[in-house]
Amino acid sequence: MKKNIKPLDPGTFYHVYNRGNNGQNIFFEKRNYALFLQKYAKYVSPVADTYAYCLLGNHFHILIRTKSEKEITLFKGDRVLNPVSLEAGKIVSLQFSHLFNSYTQTINKTYNRTGSLFERPFRRIPVTSDAYFSQLVYYIHFNPQKHGFVDGFEDWEYSSYHSHLENKPTKLNRDEVIKWFGGKSEYQKFHDSFQDVRIINPLIIEMD
Repeated sequence: MKKNIKPLDPGTFYHVYNRGNNGQNIFFEKRNYALFLQKYAKYVSPVADTYAYCLLGNHFHILIRTKSEKEITLFKGDRVLNPVSLEAGKIVSLQFSHLFNSYTQTINKTYNRTGSLFERPFRRIPVTSDAYFSQLVYYIHFNPQKHGFVDGFEDWEYSSYHSHLENKPTKLNRDEVIKWFGGKSEYQKFHDSFQDVRIINPLIIEMD
């Protein structure tokens, strides 16, 4: 029996992650990554700010900060009929559910499959310190290298690492992340020099 999971609190940083049922893939080809991000922008961006992400074959990691209670309860999503009657945290959790359900419906139709795609409930861990925030940004970007998809994490196409360094329009809180690290050069130095895996061992989540 799965334990009850507390809804996400407003105005709080979280490491949100999930994987496919029984470890199965959730991304089958390149266009699926873009589809997921499009639906993420539709369902989650109105209720949470995004600081870092990484999408891999069978799982994903995202660093978010939920919006304020006022911002969340004023949001009216296409399937939140009366958000004022719901607690802010429940609205955020509901929007993540809409993301997973909508993405699954499109994938099922495209690949002639049936059934759920993601494990339930999706996982979330509060980010409780400044050091945790910095290490988590690195850990999320490091994930493709950790799982052996690429020799160097900077070569993975489906993460926010390069988006933070570019000037293209983005829904990421890019300026805040770069400012946090003290500029783009310091951001890169942190990623290039942060190689002591023992430091991030407490963050490592086995999603295989």
